[in-house]
Amino acid sequence: MRFNTVIFDLDGTLLNTLDDLSDSVNAILSSHGFPLRTNNEVKQFLGNGVGALMRLSVPSSCTDEEVAIYLDEFKKHYEKNMDNKTRPFDGIMEVLIDLHRFNYNMAIVSNKFDAAVKALSKAYFCNLFPVSIGESPTVRKKPAPDSLLTAIKELGADINSTIYVGDSDVDVMTAKNAGIPSIGVTWGFRSREVLRNAGADYLIDTPREIFTIL
Repeated sequence: MRFNTVIFDLDGTLLNTLDDLSDSVNAILSSHGFPLRTNNEVKQFLGNGVGALMRLSVPSSCTDEEVAIYLDEFKKHYEKNMDNKTRPFDGIMEVLIDLHRFNYNMAIVSNKFDAAVKALSKAYFCNLFPVSIGESPTVRKKPAPDSLLTAIKELGADINSTIYVGDSDVDVMTAKNAGIPSIGVTWGFRSREVLRNAGADYLIDTPREIFTIL
């Protein structure tokens, strides 16, 4: 077995969270009289954490102080509405259950804020992920390797037998910065071309294909 530890990104990789994220973004924009954003716009803003999401979603004239207020409002709204429309991508649950059954170490590492990562992991994946790490003041967000390296340590895993699975160029860069290979998934929020140009070691079009790499 080449790899015995598989760490996953969350949004765009395991869960299709786009509709709920867009709804929360637009709830805040609407409450302040700002133009609303399309799902496609929100999708392009994802990957660097909710701070970046809100900064890109609000008008560019907004100050940092204003964006901080809107971000706090977004988090409160999203925490109450983050599983209205969110669903695992087709085939994900079956693959995760098989990985668990075959005794792979598994974790989630995301740039979504930590409370939401842990809540969604528990809601959708029960006990499949003993470690779920999101953005927090104590750990630098991706593409810094901190959260990925922390997950490996908490799993008690061997970094040389670990691979990271994600849907964005940020995920690919995170894996590179941690010194591990990456799998880019083409069903998420970025295109095959973006993943290839970022240098993903492997590309897969369906969740089941992960077993051809492991």
